[in-house]
Formats: sequence, C-alpha cells, structure tokens
Amino acid sequence: MPADLVSVRDLPVPAVIGVHEWEREITQTLVFSVDLAADVRRAARNDDLADALDYSAVARTIVSVVEQGRFRLIETAAERVADRLLAGHPVTWLRLEVRKPIADGGYTAAVTIERGVRTG
Repeated sequence: MPADLVSVRDLPVPAVIGVHEWEREITQTLVFSVDLAADVRRAARNDDLADALDYSAVARTIVSVVEQGRFRLIETAAERVADRLLAGHPVTWLRLEVRKPIADGGYTAAVTIERGVRTG
C-alpha cells in the first residue's frame, strides 16, 4: 500500500471524560485529529467516493465511540477510537491525536498513538 494519508483534523466531540468526580458530571470537549493510511489512487482515477476512504464516515465513527463511552483517561478514548477505526474502515495504520483542554490549568493535554502497520 502506498504512503497516502487521508486525514480528519480538529474534530471537536463532547465527552464525559476525567478522573475527578466533578468531571464525571459534566461534558467536556475532546478534539481529535487522525491520519489514516489509504491508497487514494483508485479514488483519484475514478473521481468516485465509492472508491475513497470516506472521511465523513471516519468522523462519524469517532463521534459514535466517544458518545457511547464514559472514559476516565484520554488514553482510553484514543485506544477505543483507534480500535473501531481499524475494525470498521479499510485502513491498516493510523496515527490518532486526542486533545483535552484543561480549563482550570490553562493548557491542553494530548495523547498521540499509532496503531497498525504502515507500508509504502
């Protein structure tokens, strides 16, 4: 497979996330960015969505996983999203970043993971 990447960047998703009791009672926004290894040649040649990795479907998968989960750690959210993307889309490798703005800290926490095998 070539080293082509299809990406979804800066996708905000409401989530119940955190280790503190007060965090378990509110919704916070996680921000996802993902690069997925996908061969884009056929889609480019045919100019047809049916031959492409549908980035809207990728975004819907991310939102679905996060909405269904109640995570303590952003590491857990990242792992669950990566697992679902690899299982549900025609990709063999991804790099996923999850960012969580820390309101009372004035910074953003982030986790980046890579899963699968990238060739090309």
